[in-house]
Amino acid sequence: MADHLHNIKRLQDARISLRKEITLEEKLLWDRLRNTKLGVRFRRQHSIGNFIADFFCPVKRIIIELDGNQHLDNQEYDKERTEYFVSLGIRVIRFWNWELREDISRVVKKVEKELAQPHPASERHPLLD
Repeated sequence: MADHLHNIKRLQDARISLRKEITLEEKLLWDRLRNTKLGVRFRRQHSIGNFIADFFCPVKRIIIELDGNQHLDNQEYDKERTEYFVSLGIRVIRFWNWELREDISRVVKKVEKELAQPHPASERHPLLD
């Protein structure tokens, strides 16, 4: 396993591109997450290993993924990503884009509920500390 998992150099261009091409749904959620509005810092388009997470909270070890219609065709890839993150002791929360458009307050409440949950120390990964 690599000594460094976060924001590896070869994914830098992809991260920058994803930040510049923010979707409406990502913008809506980012407006609610940024600047520690929920009491913890989130990072947007943060890579861990070979994958780029939409939103990552390092303190709580939570990733938030927003799924559009393209994810219907990429379910195996999404499963692989989720399994990788979980293997590192990171919880993954997924929302469909329509959920944000329909009721972003409900989505934020779900995120707040997840943030309130303790994270078992046994799941912590030394390379993420």
